[in-house]
Amino acid sequence: MTLEKTSAPLYEALLHYREGKKKSFHVPGHKNGQVYADTQEAELLRDVMMIDATEITGLDDLHHPEGAIEKAQTLAADCFGAAESFLLVGGSTAGNLAMILSVCTEPGDILLVQRNVHKSVVHGLMLSGAQAVFLTPHVDEYSGLPVAPLTTTIAAALSAYPNAKGVLLTMPNYYGMGSDLTPAAELCHQYGVPLLVDEAHGAHYGLHAGLPASALSCGADGVVQSTHKMLPAMTMGAMLHVQGDYLDRTLIRQRLAMLQSSSPSYPLMASLDLARRHVHVLGAEAFEEGLRAVEAMKEGLKQLPRFGFIEPSPSDGQRGYTSQDPFKISVYDREDVWSGYELQNQLEQAGCVPEMSDDRYVVLLFTLGSKMEDTIHLLQALTHIHAQMVKARVFTEESKTVEEETGQAPNLIFSTWNNTSVSNYSLPVRFSIQPQNAAYIEAIPVEQAAGRISAEMVIPYPPGIPILYAGEKISAGMVAQLLRLSHHRVKCQGCADASLHTVRVMQQQI
Repeated sequence: MTLEKTSAPLYEALLHYREGKKKSFHVPGHKNGQVYADTQEAELLRDVMMIDATEITGLDDLHHPEGAIEKAQTLAADCFGAAESFLLVGGSTAGNLAMILSVCTEPGDILLVQRNVHKSVVHGLMLSGAQAVFLTPHVDEYSGLPVAPLTTTIAAALSAYPNAKGVLLTMPNYYGMGSDLTPAAELCHQYGVPLLVDEAHGAHYGLHAGLPASALSCGADGVVQSTHKMLPAMTMGAMLHVQGDYLDRTLIRQRLAMLQSSSPSYPLMASLDLARRHVHVLGAEAFEEGLRAVEAMKEGLKQLPRFGFIEPSPSDGQRGYTSQDPFKISVYDREDVWSGYELQNQLEQAGCVPEMSDDRYVVLLFTLGSKMEDTIHLLQALTHIHAQMVKARVFTEESKTVEEETGQAPNLIFSTWNNTSVSNYSLPVRFSIQPQNAAYIEAIPVEQAAGRISAEMVIPYPPGIPILYAGEKISAGMVAQLLRLSHHRVKCQGCADASLHTVRVMQQQI
């Protein structure tokens, strides 16, 4: 197949479909948007609905691609450096599920999994009936944030569980922190297993000299990317990239057909095609304006002594991570008076909506679509917030920050990334899709939960990473974390009481 990267074959097929103005006697029910003609919704919906088609002649089939979709996927593989790429209409969630279900094919199969993973990975373990050996992430001493497990941790776990079906890591984390995956990939291949990477926040990696290397270029076998997060695709648009011989691609196709709709969104797939074309054609140029905006932001922050932001120090080998996504700026109050939640609230009141926050940090996400005017607005907002702090006499020139006294940022009281494990890797934890017996579950006040066995997951969202798993013993430290989540009214999923006044636990045996 001849590749022409300036082409967007699926998008062009949809334009041809729209221009044909043929009468629809097929789904979807809005009939090319006709149902909204002469309504106030018409202007908003018409253009999208005129290409909201289905698997008719000329538009190909996602689950058996032979035409435009096949060409779009081939171009995606060429752009991102894969042997084969798959368009996903269910976000990175669909890709993570497919990877796990194609590797863990028998109940009880063991998968080595980074502890602080997205909930979709946990759901994949449940669907497959696999056992997870959780790898403890390394904690960056400066920021207090967990990053990927050390290669020595992975090596020890592979040695202890040589029958494991693979290793699944998350890179980068929600804060843009990462490291070179090459040693991990080489180690996995020495044991004859694949390295799977949830690279949801790294779809742009490797596409500019100022960006970290992609997981594929480091030797990963299966990589999931949320193209909608850091590249200009529509929400839910993602891709699964594979290379090498460690993954059964026929099985992956079958799993994706199980997991994804048989009537996938054509506008969504077209947006993936267009996002690929944008970076494929423009290359590094596509990122220049966004990088200028984010560099201006960092320079502006240096003029606001109240605010710091985390970044790796190449001279410090103990940091636990060596790369930082330049498009992610994690800002914090150097005086530790305002939490990340409080700072996010102040920013939102000023018309700036951050990606997320935790007890200390606010994550500000820039992309190739960011403009200098965005940076100016954000710096003006922070300048105003800083002035409010000074006026309230919260900040004094005489006070020294913890950083000035110790050279380190203060320890986090709480992080939405679970880093509570005391060993490098856990015993196998069995997952199942079978529901728990409600007769043996009770809800108790969180304050009384220490020592009890959790009957539910608690998942702060974002980032969607469980801090508590069903079947896990609740420690006193975890109780403190849950209470802090409740105090800050952090949105949580997976728990029956979203306010976290109570938590469901297994009844104690008498």
